[in-house]
Amino acid sequence: MNVMETALPGVLLIEPKVFGDARGFFLESWNKQTFAGLGLDLDFVQDNHSRSAKGVLRGLHYQLHEPQGKLVRVVSGAVFDVAVDLRKSSPHFGKWVGFELTADNRRMLWIPPGFGHGFLVLSEAADFLYKTTAQYAPQWDRGVRWNDPEIGVQWPLEGEPQLSAKDQIAPLLKDAEVYP
Repeated sequence: MNVMETALPGVLLIEPKVFGDARGFFLESWNKQTFAGLGLDLDFVQDNHSRSAKGVLRGLHYQLHEPQGKLVRVVSGAVFDVAVDLRKSSPHFGKWVGFELTADNRRMLWIPPGFGHGFLVLSEAADFLYKTTAQYAPQWDRGVRWNDPEIGVQWPLEGEPQLSAKDQIAPLLKDAEVYP
């Protein structure tokens, strides 16, 4: 497994070891012992699967008071995946990183608690899988506007994205409840 640091400390880009031949491939997407050996001693409590059409943008989402760490990957299609540091005490507050995750490159992104997360679907459709370290708690569900100029995510858009009603009215970072 190849683990790469990103410009945001704690956010990791992970390339699993893939074993393939003419029949197909095998990869281990999660192994508690392997990840613990990399310094990621994680307990996942929930697995989620999202399918979205091209141009759908989900995010930037996070959960206060019961923050979730997320291990994300794409099993069909392609997305541009983004993590934003939302910890006011961090020297990287409001900074972002983004990576293309595809079924072909099989990359995963580890997004620790304290970060916002979002993705834009680049392919005709994408199946997006993610494990979380905390249960979904709707009372703590929060978001920051996907196009907040203070954050400045450079989304690879072709036209206007498709947004949920919640994401259309998400606050700007300066008005959002964030982590201490």
